[in-house]
Amino acid sequence: MTGTTISGIDVWDGHQSLGLVDLTWEAGMITSVTPSDREAPASGLSVIPGLVDTHVHLDTNAISGKADRSWALITPPEERSLHILAHAQRAVRGGVTTLRDLASDTCHFAVSRALDAGIVDGPRLYGAGPVGMTAGHGDLFTPPHYPHRPATADSPDECRKLVRTWARAGAESIKIYTSGGILSMGDKVTWRNHTDAELAATVDEAHALGMLVAAHSHTAEGIDRALAAGADSIEHGTGMTPEQMRVLAERNIPVGPTLLIHERLEAGAEGIADDAREKSAEMARVRGTRLRDAGRAGVRFVLGTDANGVFTLFGDQMEEVRLMAELFGWDAERALRAATSDAADSINLGGLVGTIRAGMAADFIVVEGRPWEDIAALDTARIRAVVARGRVQAGALPVVVA
Repeated sequence: MTGTTISGIDVWDGHQSLGLVDLTWEAGMITSVTPSDREAPASGLSVIPGLVDTHVHLDTNAISGKADRSWALITPPEERSLHILAHAQRAVRGGVTTLRDLASDTCHFAVSRALDAGIVDGPRLYGAGPVGMTAGHGDLFTPPHYPHRPATADSPDECRKLVRTWARAGAESIKIYTSGGILSMGDKVTWRNHTDAELAATVDEAHALGMLVAAHSHTAEGIDRALAAGADSIEHGTGMTPEQMRVLAERNIPVGPTLLIHERLEAGAEGIADDAREKSAEMARVRGTRLRDAGRAGVRFVLGTDANGVFTLFGDQMEEVRLMAELFGWDAERALRAATSDAADSINLGGLVGTIRAGMAADFIVVEGRPWEDIAALDTARIRAVVARGRVQAGALPVVVA
């Protein structure tokens, strides 16, 4: 026998329970998942795939944990990279073995390459390059009169060029905006972002270069525009209508609902600016009911938290999954699939992560209990070990046979 084996442990593989198995991995990949000859588990432990969070923002101060709009502007990229890594490592300790950052830049791509090369330990990190307009949601995270600003694009040709620039930098996805936002400064949620021609050019160029397109949208109009442009996922989806629910379910388009952050903003989270508080209260009037109805209408919600280390922390993902189950009326297995195998599939990683089987990455969590039977067992306090890339990232493995 080669590699590392956990013998006689309950496994839920991302789709269904396998019962007691012997799980073996080597060089970062699972080599076998075979029925165990044990008659009963040696412990109250089980294994599930590592969680896949399809929507995070790692570029915040990892020390303060406070809202600070100036931090990214005054902190040099070399230092920002270390904070990005610190947030990623906190996430993996909380059971999240794959992250997609939906507003990445060269700092994120540098951290991702270092993780892939094994220079530092941590989760898998994928990045989306943002393509927004002047005075759009992405642009207005920077104070209006500050001269040093992230790139924007204000014509179809500029949009194509920015997509190509992100592709060259290492992005796997592109993020577009079809409505204003809540935490951006000076805009309105109802503002149109980009023209239809600009959106079409962005999506066309991204797809031509093999990249998925995630669309930030809080409004019904924005969701319509994202669907018309051919976006691959909807982020937030706050104001979706019953007809849009039907279309999204029919097309099986994933939606990242970002529940916790909006609950906390609506509750008046510390550090939220007055304008953001007002916008959040406006969205609160429709968000809960519509998202609940969408979940029960079969919309494909996947784990997407918008975690930023401030309003939603890296480590809150399990709480988000429990909230998804409660709001959407899901059983435990349905909620777990949304956070593992289906989340992975929604960002084209279903052949690598999110499922425990031979030939897949050795990315999994050892937990107390059986969270696929009782979603309350999906809790960071119950984590015994986290394995990502075949290496123990947190905790300690149960008895193993080498």
